[in-house]
Amino acid sequence: MSEAAPEPAAAATARAATATAAARAATPAPAYRARAGDPERARATVLEVWRGNLGDDARMPRKYDWFYLHAPAGLPLLHLLDHHAPASAVPSDVGASPSATVVGACALGQRRMLQRGAPVRAGVLVDLAVLPAHRSLGPALMLQQDLFAAGRARLDVLYGFPNPKAAPVFKRIGYRPLGEMVRYVRVVRTAPYLRRRLPKALAPVAAPIAALAGPVLDLARRLRTGGSGRLACAWSSRVPDLTMLWADSAKPEALTAIREQAYLRWRFDEAPGADFRHLLLSAGDHAEAWFATRSDGHTLHVLDFWQRGAGATPSPASLRALLIAAHDDGHAAVSIELATSAERLQPWRDLGFEARSRRPIFGHASSGDAALDLHLTSADEDE
Repeated sequence: MSEAAPEPAAAATARAATATAAARAATPAPAYRARAGDPERARATVLEVWRGNLGDDARMPRKYDWFYLHAPAGLPLLHLLDHHAPASAVPSDVGASPSATVVGACALGQRRMLQRGAPVRAGVLVDLAVLPAHRSLGPALMLQQDLFAAGRARLDVLYGFPNPKAAPVFKRIGYRPLGEMVRYVRVVRTAPYLRRRLPKALAPVAAPIAALAGPVLDLARRLRTGGSGRLACAWSSRVPDLTMLWADSAKPEALTAIREQAYLRWRFDEAPGADFRHLLLSAGDHAEAWFATRSDGHTLHVLDFWQRGAGATPSPASLRALLIAAHDDGHAAVSIELATSAERLQPWRDLGFEARSRRPIFGHASSGDAALDLHLTSADEDE
């Protein structure tokens, strides 16, 4: 019997390619599914997704317990992204059922807010994390769309602060631009800025020039600013009792947080790594204004504030007292991030606060308002 002729190399290659394609077609593609999660049961799962993705791993358990389990407005809306491996990828001794692994998570933290003076249920978009091997647009988009649909069904207002590069994705999900979070800065000590900004040619004498000119310019600025009048200043490491300050104030028509004592203590005193300082301004027995702050050693950052009477609009006397207190405490500048109206911003601008940077705010309102008046501060974010 004669032997069969060997198969040509080209034909063998083509046959192998066909077999490979057929095998791939028969193998189910990896599948993703977004679903609601239970914050009280998903702690370990979410912490594993966060590991290496959301900052300092050591503080993440405290952050989860604080934000996900003890927020006064209720448990966040937590959604998870499952990855289902193809059945054929599972070893035969394990069984034929597909395996599922949680590879992503995101949430809407609930906040009690006011809009046009009426209570609304709001949700701030936080903590989007997807494991590196699954960071294509499709899975992340699926997860966020699922959370968006749940938020629309249960809450009145959704808002978030995405990276500007992510704006097209947020629009695709269904969010729309609500405004901008703008950082404003006011210098209170000139010498540090002079040392940094004098021409390099003057570097050898920058320090003496700053030491001489800085105090003179600071004095001139302080005289232009004026004094704090009759207001007494007191610093504290914990939120003072602001019950009457909130009660004795007008509430803006804008979307703004309800500053109840339980919320403020949760937001500042109970937050992980709480290193806030609170400036309470008083006239006699009455609290006039409050500023929640955090220092980076150079700049005093105002995270939230409230004014007796005018509420979201600080008085000139209160802002002057803030600037003087920051200067006397050794800070070179005061900053604040705000999304608010031009009218409520005006006192800050009148005292020399200048815009330095801005980032977009996206959201959704169930009311369908074409324009949503906002009064948001840094405290309205997650940390």
